[in-house]
Amino acid sequence: MATRRPEIDIRRTAFALRGYNVTNLGKTAEFVDHHLYGEILQRHLETASKICRQLTGLPTDLVQRVRENQETDLGTYAEAVALIVAVEQAQLEILRSFFDLDFADANFAFGFSLGEISALIGAGMISLDDGLTVPILMATDCASLAADVVLAICFTKQQEINLSLIKKLCLDINEDGDGVIGISAILSPNSVLLMGQRDTIDRFRKKVGSLDHGRILIRKNDQQWPPLHTPIMWQKNIPCRTAELMHRIKINEEFHPRVFSLVTGQADYDALTAREILYRWTERPQRLWDAVCYTLAADVDTVIHVGPDPNIIPATFKRLADNVLAQIQHDLRVKAISGMIQRRWISRLLPRRATLLRAPKIRHIVLEDWLLENQSKATIAVNAMI
Repeated sequence: MATRRPEIDIRRTAFALRGYNVTNLGKTAEFVDHHLYGEILQRHLETASKICRQLTGLPTDLVQRVRENQETDLGTYAEAVALIVAVEQAQLEILRSFFDLDFADANFAFGFSLGEISALIGAGMISLDDGLTVPILMATDCASLAADVVLAICFTKQQEINLSLIKKLCLDINEDGDGVIGISAILSPNSVLLMGQRDTIDRFRKKVGSLDHGRILIRKNDQQWPPLHTPIMWQKNIPCRTAELMHRIKINEEFHPRVFSLVTGQADYDALTAREILYRWTERPQRLWDAVCYTLAADVDTVIHVGPDPNIIPATFKRLADNVLAQIQHDLRVKAISGMIQRRWISRLLPRRATLLRAPKIRHIVLEDWLLENQSKATIAVNAMI
């Protein structure tokens, strides 16, 4: 059912899978009854609905939710988990079935938060059932922890952020015994996401303001978020309960492509390490900046963003590309190095930081948009087989 390959070299492509957000439908409603893509998406949604029903004991119909364009919220967090993973797996199958572009042939893959588990499912390291079991069983407790949690971005404008300082301030606040705060994600050298209970973000802001470490800014988000990837998860013993469940999941030794972990900041998944990494996934910050650096240092010229309306990963790459372009315009030395970095043999010899200059040259594809834009090519392939 495949057409000729579009202008994408799959072996020089990285896949980036998104995680949970306050909105999770994206353009999925345009796919559910699509004359070509609908059957595949419905099948994945029905399978994920069945798994969710079995684990929660609650009625779940993700196909209906998508058709009615009904967003998830914290009250339906388990359904959000099932929906995101189902849509990502469906998009990957559509790409393979209609365009002969196989996720398994990619250079590598990574995912933010839930996206990392979805990447492992797509690569064949774990099954859909096993991959969904842990986050769905923990969903109610994760959502309940969000009740008094505030998310904020902590950033600087002119210099790298001092991670050791940020961690120490969080620990100092936690020692007070009135709420827990921690780093949830490292977005770039000058920005991190913080999650804190009650007024811990305000206390953190006050502590930072009293120190002479350059201006560190705090910007709160007004939405509620499960405090994944922080020590707040310890409060309902979620990491240890997750580790216990890990004993029962099957890990396949053969999987493709390799998966870069935002837990460890390395492409170190294998049959021996997988359970330990997935256990730590619940409580350790997401090392998104490491994934960006790994991508730019790899033999990759395209990043395909998988899932409904992906945002945090594309936005991170865009900010970096914009900053690099601005720097090139004002510094002829940077411009010269930028030209050299495009030559692969030179790029291998230059320092790792120099690969950041490749950021403006990387092509980014939002998969749900691309599939809709290229549906005529898929139609041609189907008609050719009739």
